[in-house]
Amino acid sequence: MSAEVTVRPDGKISLPLLNEIDAAGKTPEQLRLVIEETARKFLQEPAVTIVVKQINSRKAFITGMVGKPGPYPLTAPTTVLQLIAMAGGLQEYADREHIVIVRTENGRPASYRFNYKEVIQQKKLAQNIELRAGDTVVVP
Repeated sequence: MSAEVTVRPDGKISLPLLNEIDAAGKTPEQLRLVIEETARKFLQEPAVTIVVKQINSRKAFITGMVGKPGPYPLTAPTTVLQLIAMAGGLQEYADREHIVIVRTENGRPASYRFNYKEVIQQKKLAQNIELRAGDTVVVP
């Protein structure tokens, strides 16, 4: 018996015979053990293998004067400049000097300034920070 499943927004997966299993917050090994234990009700020696094909929960958001605003997956380390490029670049009338990154740190909102003009002129490159899951880049 084999199945390829996606973790739903509620953190569960559905498998034939086993129905719903909670996958949220579990490592692949922890999930394998849960599925194996549940499958013992139907199979004598279940062999379970978990392969993570894609991670969809880590996203950053970009809004405002970019080509394609919206959520973008963070499948690898991604900087502000890279996210802007992924979103189709800045529109003609975007305020390149007052871009803001909004994130939550220790339960509190924080914001960081990003000046596109300075970064592309190789000045103050430290503002091109690596994005974290849940960050929002606002391009006025």
